[in-house]
Amino acid sequence: MIRPAALADASVIEGLWTPAVLNTPMTFNPVPKTVDEIADMIATRGCFFVAEQDGHVVGFVTYGAFRGGPGYVHTAEHTVLVGPAAQGQGAGQALMNAAMDHARAAEIHVLVAGVSGDNPHAIAFHERLGFDPVARMPEVGRRDGRWLDLVLLQKRL
Repeated sequence: MIRPAALADASVIEGLWTPAVLNTPMTFNPVPKTVDEIADMIATRGCFFVAEQDGHVVGFVTYGAFRGGPGYVHTAEHTVLVGPAAQGQGAGQALMNAAMDHARAAEIHVLVAGVSGDNPHAIAFHERLGFDPVARMPEVGRRDGRWLDLVLLQKRL
């Protein structure tokens, strides 16, 4: 089941997000978001959905501004994450479908994914959803003493 996130979901989302930040190449930022930061995102972003299985939150998706300024108002960048126990069961696709439907209704023309080049599963996931790789920026990120590539994918809605 996909539903809008509630403030009460912030701690569960933090519990999913922190291990991914600390232990995977998902993000170049090694500092996890706090429960308060996540609650603020839920309160202020127009799009923040969670996936539930058997009454438990197993993943989330949100999007926000791609870049500042009025010229980019119709472009957004998203974050999607599904916990390890629920991966491969359709929650990620359902979350992305909800986010894309929301984005279309909000007159977002392009949705962008910024994915670590060390995360081929996330790149393949986005390609299956119709995202096209449009750029690979070699060694623009650094994490754990390693240079990392950023792969940009986009989907016109």
